Amino acid sequence: MLRSGFVSGAGCVVSRSRGTMTDVSSDSRTTIIPAIMPRSMPRTMTAAGRTEPVDVDALLLVSFGGPEAPSDVMPFLRNVTHGRGVPDERLAQVAEQYRRLGGRSPINDQNRALLAALRAELAPLPVYWGNRNWSPFLVDALRAMRRDGARRAACFVTSAFASYSGCRQYREDLARARAQLGPDAPELIKLRQYFDHPGFILPMVDHVVDELATIPAASLARTRLVFVAHSIPLTQSADSGPDGDAYPRQLAAAAAVIVERVALCTGRRHSHDLVYASRSGPPSVPWLVPDVGDHLAALGSAGRTQAVVVVPIGFVSDHMEVIHDLDVMAAERARAVGLSFRRASTVGADPRFVTMVRELLDERRYGHRPRAALSPLGPGHDVCPLWCCAPGGPGRRLPAAAGVPADERPGQDTAGHRPDTPDSDAPDGTAPGGDAPGGDAPGSGPAPPETSDGAHRDICDVHDVGGGATVHNDVHKVGRP
Repeated sequence: MLRSGFVSGAGCVVSRSRGTMTDVSSDSRTTIIPAIMPRSMPRTMTAAGRTEPVDVDALLLVSFGGPEAPSDVMPFLRNVTHGRGVPDERLAQVAEQYRRLGGRSPINDQNRALLAALRAELAPLPVYWGNRNWSPFLVDALRAMRRDGARRAACFVTSAFASYSGCRQYREDLARARAQLGPDAPELIKLRQYFDHPGFILPMVDHVVDELATIPAASLARTRLVFVAHSIPLTQSADSGPDGDAYPRQLAAAAAVIVERVALCTGRRHSHDLVYASRSGPPSVPWLVPDVGDHLAALGSAGRTQAVVVVPIGFVSDHMEVIHDLDVMAAERARAVGLSFRRASTVGADPRFVTMVRELLDERRYGHRPRAALSPLGPGHDVCPLWCCAPGGPGRRLPAAAGVPADERPGQDTAGHRPDTPDSDAPDGTAPGGDAPGGDAPGSGPAPPETSDGAHRDICDVHDVGGGATVHNDVHKVGRP
């Protein structure tokens, strides 16, 4: 079967090149309709949910970073676990797993491809790139902006969903980078979350359809879609978004939209599940479940599923975590129980994703424009509310940039604090949008500030290579203050 199009039971072909659906039924009439046309049209934000237009001098691509060569692996892991007291012998166990995969994370090349595409799309607006844990660091990117005369930049984070480590922690890192530069650091705004934007959803729909096209027709009726996102502690999930539990709700909504669009393309509605990967930390701390490996094993044991298409919905690019935890570990678990395994690609630098960034930027630059969203949950807020996604209690939260201005000042803990969130529930950090979780680089970036008990900062969750419970738990126990 040709991978450039998929003939559905309804008699339509989805054209990858045109982004349209063409009626090819026996009727001589041919109708072209948008490929994004769902059963209901995309929702748009009302005027009350918009902010006033704001001028920007630059765009900052904000990501996690990863090692470029085997010699970078240990320094990178030390950056990730900076200030946690993790001994090198523990990190060496994780480093060895990196080196088995070449010692170089693909996240940097993926970001370079996205950076080049964004520069072409947004020219003449300058586009910069900064990472949390590896060169180029955030503070270096802000320094370059200041040198070039940029006064205000819009930040695009390579994480689509609301959570502490997928949004809030990046804003904290940006606040520290600005503080290091001083009062003349560029002002920052953050582009809204895009978990259900057509530019994020539609590339994944195509990738799922492409993988389904490789499965024998006799097995399609027993093929299941398994959506995978990064697991986070339940306390962090409860704190995600302004009203709590935004992370799992957004994931479920995005998965439902993809399933609907895939059915529209193929004429078959596949059963689907939402599962999680890359859990770390002590077993006593509850995280989102089920685990992808355990779930695949259960599907195989039940005997009703022949094939799975794993969809890395929680990840923007094919970085080390996706490659190891899904392509290696999850694939092994699936094949061990007789399941045929496929893994859909992430969005990467898909042209529709790049166009989405421009549209998100234009929402902020020009104000009164429709906000595209394909689920009932979106579109979200333009500006992160006070203490949005912030775990912990009074006196333990860190200032964050690119949100409500009061959020950038230490010592504030009013409008966003939910009193039912006890201090002891501050979760460990993870990185749904990155190559591995972590804090800041001790060299180019500012050292992460410590609270009285290390509250809610990353506690050595070196999980992106899927190193197994022994490495993760031992590192965590050694690293906890």
